[in-house]
Amino acid sequence: MARHLPRRRIRRALLAPVLAFGVTLGLTAAPAQAAAWHSCEQWGNTSLGGYTLYNNIWGKGAGAQCTWADSPASWGVWADHPGTGGIKSYPNAKKRLDRKISGLSSLTSGYRVTVPTTGAYNTAYDIWDTDHDYEVMLWMNHHGPVGPLGSPQGSATLGGHSWNVYKGRVTNPDGSYHDVFSFVRTSDSTSGTVDILPVLRWIRDVKGWWGDETIGDVQFGFEITSSPGGLEFFTRNLTVSAR
Repeated sequence: MARHLPRRRIRRALLAPVLAFGVTLGLTAAPAQAAAWHSCEQWGNTSLGGYTLYNNIWGKGAGAQCTWADSPASWGVWADHPGTGGIKSYPNAKKRLDRKISGLSSLTSGYRVTVPTTGAYNTAYDIWDTDHDYEVMLWMNHHGPVGPLGSPQGSATLGGHSWNVYKGRVTNPDGSYHDVFSFVRTSDSTSGTVDILPVLRWIRDVKGWWGDETIGDVQFGFEITSSPGGLEFFTRNLTVSAR
């Protein structure tokens, strides 16, 4: 089972040195057309249309990876991570909210992805509160030997999807911790919509795992454990809408 680790700034001091990517790799990984943004840097990121696009290579033993974007709704990743355990990266698009759950009347997202048939990865939303005390993951699909952190908490049908639910805790190097609530779709999906707000309210009102938290980030991307030989991941029609 792939252990989920916190994506905090403290990681920067703990990771392997920044990877060096050559010009040839950059040209290979880039889309055929000129993209609005393209980066092979470990922490490469940019702001596009109210979202942040992030290459985000953070795991031990990672290989090469490049991310490109035409827009927040249309972007892709080329990754060549070795066939070893442990999450290597989470290239993603992030929408910043800074809204309390009680202050939201709607939080929805649409997605369409193309993912490889080899390797080990999951396609997931990653939702954080502003204090980084809680993390909610919505696994839309996964492949290979990967799994959520924590223990099973039963199943639930929420936001238009049926999920197997897991709850775990991550202890950070500084001694702090955060709780992770993972919702793994009972069957893989590569396109559709998800109503996120009922999930957040269920955690608060039915399970009592958190209070009226302020939601900071809604991220969507690919949590890649291995992609030996170089694999491609594509996101199309991504939207995150809050009212």
